[in-house]
Order: sequence, then C-alpha cells, then structure tokens
Amino acid sequence: MNVPELRSRLSQAGQAHLLQFWPELEEAQQMELYAELEAMNFEELHVFFQKATAESSQAQRDGMDARMEPVPREVLGSATRDQDQLQAWENEGLFQISQNKVAVLLLAGGQGTRLGVAYPKGMYDVGLPSHKTLFQIQAERILKLQQLAEKYHGNKCVIPWYIMTSGRTMESTEEFFAKHKYFGLRKENVIFFQQGMLPAMTFDGKIILEEKHKVSMAPDGNGGLYRALAAQNIVQDMERRGVGCVHVYCVDNILVRVADPRFIGFCVRKGADCGAKVVEKTNPTEPVGVVCRVDGVYQVVEYSEIALATAQRRGPDGRLQFSAGNIANHFFTVPFLRDVVKVHEPRLLHHVAQKKISCVSPQGQRVKPDKPNGIKMEKFVFDIFQFAKKFVVYEVLREDEFSPLKNADSQNGKDNPTTARHALMSLHHCWVLNAGGHFIDENGSRLPAIPRLKDANDVPIQCEISPLISYAGEGIESYVAGKEFHAPLIIDENGVHELVKNGL
Repeated sequence: MNVPELRSRLSQAGQAHLLQFWPELEEAQQMELYAELEAMNFEELHVFFQKATAESSQAQRDGMDARMEPVPREVLGSATRDQDQLQAWENEGLFQISQNKVAVLLLAGGQGTRLGVAYPKGMYDVGLPSHKTLFQIQAERILKLQQLAEKYHGNKCVIPWYIMTSGRTMESTEEFFAKHKYFGLRKENVIFFQQGMLPAMTFDGKIILEEKHKVSMAPDGNGGLYRALAAQNIVQDMERRGVGCVHVYCVDNILVRVADPRFIGFCVRKGADCGAKVVEKTNPTEPVGVVCRVDGVYQVVEYSEIALATAQRRGPDGRLQFSAGNIANHFFTVPFLRDVVKVHEPRLLHHVAQKKISCVSPQGQRVKPDKPNGIKMEKFVFDIFQFAKKFVVYEVLREDEFSPLKNADSQNGKDNPTTARHALMSLHHCWVLNAGGHFIDENGSRLPAIPRLKDANDVPIQCEISPLISYAGEGIESYVAGKEFHAPLIIDENGVHELVKNGL
C-alpha cells in the first residue's frame, strides 16, 4: 500500500477527509478502504459532479411545459385501439423469437430495502399460492415463450436472458439461480453482469464516508446499463449469438410480459430501433414519468417537472394529452445498442437525486440524517431515446401488464406485495372466465364475474395459473371450459388443483 501517494491524490482532488480515521483503523479495514479509494478516478468523479449539478439547476430553471408535445398517434401502437393488428404483431414477434433473434435484459440491481428485506427484489415471494419468486415467474415465462415459438414455427429456439445486477446483488443473485437450477433454463443462456457503482457526495462535492473505513456507494442508476454493456462486452455476446433485438425491463413488475411478442412484433413492423411500452395515465397527478417529445426529441419527463395545468390537459376524446406513463419497459435493436455504447454513452449526463445518506460525522459518530444531506448520481435507461432514428411507443392496459413491487405491506397501501399478488390473481381470474370457466361459492352458486379490482380493499378470487401453462391467457380452454371451480385454484404442469373444496 502506497499510502503517501494516495494521500497526495486525495489532497489534490479535495477529498483528503477520506483518510481522516486512518490511524484508528485495523489493518484489514485499512486494506479495504485503500482498495476502494485506489480504484476511484477522482478527476472523472469531479467532472460527473460538476456536470450533473449544473444540469440539475438548469432543468429547474427551464420551463419544461412550453417545450413538451404529446406522443403523436402515428408512432403509437395500442393494445386497445389497434386490436385488428395485434395478431399480426404477435405472429411477427413469435417468428423473430423462433429465429433466435430476441434476447431479454433484466434490470435487477436493486435490493429490497423498501420492501424490508436485505436480499435482491427478484428473490421476493409476494405470497402467491405457489410461493414462486419474481425471478421464477419471469424464467417460466421465457420457457413458455420458447415453446410457443417452436410450436408455431417448428424451430427449437433460445431467448438469452441477460441479468444486470449491482455490486450488492450479484453474488446472491447468481447463488439463487444456481440453487434453483436456473428454473429450467440452460445455464449458458443466463448471463449475469454488473452495473457500476458511484460514491454518494455532499452538496459541495465531498465523497461521503458510510463508516470510518467505507465509502457510501450506490449503483449508478438503471442507465448505468450502457456503460456496463461496454465494460463487460455484452453487446458483442449478443452479436455472437445472432440476436437482433432486446427487450429491457425492471425486475419488480410481477405482470411483466418478458419478450412480449406483440411489443417486439410491433417495433419490428414499424422499423423502430428504439421503443417504449407505456400504460395510460388516467390521473394527472399519478407520480410516473411521461414519454413525450421535448423540443422535438423523445424523452421521459418526470412528473415533478410538469406543471399541474399541463398534466391536466385533455384532448378532444377526453384522454389526458400527456398520458404515456413510463414503466421502464423498452425495445432496442442490437445495432442501436452498439451505437449507444460506442458513441453516445459518454455524452449522457448523470441526474442528481437528493437523499438522506447515513454517514460518519467528523467526530467519528454514525449519523442517520432526517433530511437530505447529499446526492447520489445516476443515469436512467431512457436517457438514450434521444439518439433513436425511429422511436415508437406501445400502450398496454395497466391491469394486464403493470403492477410494480416497491413498498412493504405496512406502507401506504400502494405497490406492495398485496397489490402485486392481487393484480396477478385478478388477471388469472379473467383468463379463466375468458376461457369459459366459472367460480362457485360453498353453496354451488356461481360467483359474479367482477374480477377487476377497483380499489386496494377489493380482494380477488384466489387463482394462479403457472406461466408454464399459459404465457398470456392462451391455451387454457382444455383445463377450464365449461367447468366450475372453488377457489383457491391453481393450474400448473401437474394439472388443476382446488386447494379447498366445499368450504372445508
């Protein structure tokens, strides 16, 4: 360890405080801190900080509203407004999958901290009758889609699954997949890679110590994807496999249609190099970003940047004009990703998030602040929309495709394990009804078919259909048509199970 040289580097960078507690540290702690600091490029971090904070104050000054335009109808595909085209899009998507042209990329860098657990979100069990985790549900959807593509096109095919973890989740995620034998997928087609980490900083650019021997580090946002793709040669791996396009999505959406053939087929038919799947915002104050054009360029504008009057604007049809709610669900061609990685990524600026960051005071005390005391810098996966030559938007129904898992059940009743579980069971109830099945109560009377949940207190009929049986509601007629069931009902590869009969 060349400590004098490190001290000199830190001093030049204005970060000398990071060795303040050096004499108090045990040797192992000194080695840990030294390794962490030695790996940092302080000049680069200083540039990131200066640009990010300048951009942040600029964004607050600029009037976003006057520069925003809604998504034009000609680039929009819709699951509800374009029903006559859905089958053609689905066929195209399944054809692309059958030709080994489609990969999926999962953004799984987040821990379940807000869920109240210390492990990666994908390992969470929301309490379904099967007790499947988010990772297992997504893996089984990939398996089913490979089977469907083979059934329709006669080709054995593979959908490679690229999983971006962070330093905090990499090891436990890999161990979890190995323990569960990759949920039936082949190990060589599940590719793990790691996003970068950046130190948290004070408002004046000082790196924050989390402990006396440890810098406060955080993943560099889901837009850290592009730097990670370059650093770990992931795009080359896609090209080697002959992949033409990639579906990118976040781990926490229990309803996600992984490698959705309709979305992929729509984007391919439109000749798009970049696409965003969105859900329609119905409430102007809903806290999701909207996909729109700003100064003629596609981007996502955060809800906090839009004035209420703009958010409330409606078109002649009564729909909100800025209704394309971003759900972090995207389509990219591999040539587009190659361009992003090689040409555009260095031009992406970091966004600033003010946070409450646990730290060590100059006196060496652990501090848990009650108001923001620093910033974390991150890039967003949608920052690259601006570089697309042909950008499209695909709108889907929220109740079919979007129910994120963010909070513990004890918090505010939104986006929690209960709402995620209810959303999936409500959807599966619909599938049974649409396929000609019925539910009955303990007296044998048919239950009314009101499956869609209108508020958080509605409890759905307990019904779960394994992704290995049906990807999106197809193919279950042989199990349910003309039949009556007691809930809870599970349909899986072992058949149909009613867990409770006659109310006993």
